[in-house]
Amino acid sequence: MTRIDAKFAALKAEGKKAFVAYVMAGDPDYDASLEVVKGLPDAGVDIIELGLPFTDPMADGPTIQLAGQRALEAGMTLERTLQFVRDFRAGDDTTPIVLMGYYNPIYNRGVDTFLADARAAGIDGLIVVDLPPEEDEELCIPAQAAGLNFIRLATPTTDERRLPKVLQNTSGFVYYVSITGITGAAAAEATDVGPEVARIKAATDLPVIVGFGIRTPETAESIAGVADGCVVGSAIVGAQAEGKPAAEVLAFVKSLSDGAHRA
Repeated sequence: MTRIDAKFAALKAEGKKAFVAYVMAGDPDYDASLEVVKGLPDAGVDIIELGLPFTDPMADGPTIQLAGQRALEAGMTLERTLQFVRDFRAGDDTTPIVLMGYYNPIYNRGVDTFLADARAAGIDGLIVVDLPPEEDEELCIPAQAAGLNFIRLATPTTDERRLPKVLQNTSGFVYYVSITGITGAAAAEATDVGPEVARIKAATDLPVIVGFGIRTPETAESIAGVADGCVVGSAIVGAQAEGKPAAEVLAFVKSLSDGAHRA
């Protein structure tokens, strides 16, 4: 059982929904980013989704693209991202961390080397958005053999024919993308999301977490109310981009997590 599996089991026992926060590793710089990430658990974050900076983040909107650029300009690499996780783990051995990114840096490092290093650093799961199920032998299956969850995205265009393929080797949870498009592009609506979550849950026992388009505590509450939890990314990254101090960013995160946990 991974930390992700254990967290969902604990939340289910408490009758609570999950709140997942996305932040870009190293944005705007290593130390400022680490300060925020270390504060996330006390701000009510159940799972940390940590962005791996990459030069061509095709699924991300301008807010997260710019965060990745800032992190890269500040010297972030895959190796420094792994060190970032090690530094977090020095003070927190329980909060699950999902590394979200693209395949190129992993491929360049070598899959076996990356998986061994990721597991040793304390990463619990992966979201690699540019590897479809047809390429599961490339990373998904080796990752699960190494003890990491491989989390797949389902979208509004994932139809009944495609959904079983998406779910077949997914573990940890299913990430439902609430809108068609890039991160930060539109607002999520519970009335649209609810039936889609129900459709996915009818096909899997895994928790379904909804992301994209959630920016306020009210939306976090409404979306978590029709799913097993929600993810907020662009709104948090945007607060960091405004240069707000860590305490202010974390207070905003706390308001979002409180919203999700009210659901």
